[in-house]
Amino acid sequence: MNTPHTGWGARAAPAASHALFDEGLRQHMLRVFNYMGLGLVVTGLVAFAVGNTPALYVPIFSSPLKWVVMFAPLAFVLFFSFRMQAMSAGAAQLSFWAFCALMGLSLSSVFLVFTGASIANTFFIAAAMFGATSIYGYTTKRDLTKMGSLLMMGLIGVVIASIANIFIGSTALQFAVSVIGIVVFVGLTAWDTQSIKEQYAENFSAESQQKMAVFGALSLYLNFVNIFQLLLNFTGERE
Repeated sequence: MNTPHTGWGARAAPAASHALFDEGLRQHMLRVFNYMGLGLVVTGLVAFAVGNTPALYVPIFSSPLKWVVMFAPLAFVLFFSFRMQAMSAGAAQLSFWAFCALMGLSLSSVFLVFTGASIANTFFIAAAMFGATSIYGYTTKRDLTKMGSLLMMGLIGVVIASIANIFIGSTALQFAVSVIGIVVFVGLTAWDTQSIKEQYAENFSAESQQKMAVFGALSLYLNFVNIFQLLLNFTGERE
């Protein structure tokens, strides 16, 4: 008489465990996107404040300090990459907010070059592209690992070409970098989303999960910001 009951219990236990894992994963992904969204808010507020305050942007963009502002975010990302394993969750969060503010300082120049309406329109286009590819990365059953390797190679090429073009000033190279860059960062959005999902594990400590959420948010944040910047080259109306 107990056999059917025992069989049902054996089936119910994995189902309950699976449900708990799904809920934990949902909470983790929500935490990642919350961090990312708040990071974009910080960046936007800093960029808007600096870009609309001559007392702030004139000393920066009319002096060699502009080079520090331009390259500091890249240096910060490299710092993250080398130090993330040794950081505590609290230090990772503080570093993330500092990076978002620094990126806002760097992006303030867009308010000097493009109209407010075109910046807003481009933001929503970038958000739609990002959202669609991130959903794909989360829901697809296809393994995107191999695609990720190719995209990372493309990313390195885009970064090198972008830095070189700062000094060359080639319109054709800028166009090529923008087109390839958008493809690369859209692809990386799907790949990173899938990676963040697959790296989650219930048995990680709260500290480890918090750090994973911050670094996952940083990856997605960088993809979004780069999509936005590159799209501005096509859709942005200059002042």
